[in-house]
Amino acid sequence: MLTQLSTVKSRLGISDTTDDTLLTNLIKFASGRFERETNRLFDRQANTTDEFSADTCELCVTRYPIESVSAFHLKTNETEGWVAETGVEFLIRRACIVSLFFPLGVCSQLVRVTFTGGYVLPGTTPGSGQTALPDDLEQACVEQVSFWYQRRHQLGLITVPSDGRTFYQLGQIDLLPNVVPVLKKYERYIL
Repeated sequence: MLTQLSTVKSRLGISDTTDDTLLTNLIKFASGRFERETNRLFDRQANTTDEFSADTCELCVTRYPIESVSAFHLKTNETEGWVAETGVEFLIRRACIVSLFFPLGVCSQLVRVTFTGGYVLPGTTPGSGQTALPDDLEQACVEQVSFWYQRRHQLGLITVPSDGRTFYQLGQIDLLPNVVPVLKKYERYIL
């Protein structure tokens, strides 16, 4: 989760535990929505893998910043499965792209890269060489969750007539205008 329950409760000025489950679910929902909007995963994982077409040299991984790359594997068919590739020359560019000097195969094959990357999420202290989740990203999550919580009885509601009739027009639950540019900053582009 991109923020902690205690941080959201502090922002909202809530001290009781009545809505803890709702707030936790909103944090999970916002975190997932942020990942979908940016086309990436934020939480740090060690020795995670991503797969790509083997004819490419630019591997735009799903979790970054990249701390290290530990292995490459090539898959030609299901019978042989993944075969380790040794001596692969590569360069980590901008902490988010693994650039191979040469493709490891052809378009009918897959390459799998094993790497450690992503942000250390709030509530955990980053170790040496690790990167904490940027403050603006956490704050965007806090503000979005707070907004949804404060309007939880009106989510999706666009209009309510003032003459007392029961008529509701529901719309898409969208992101706050100040959250969108923050997410744009962290968007993963696929080459």
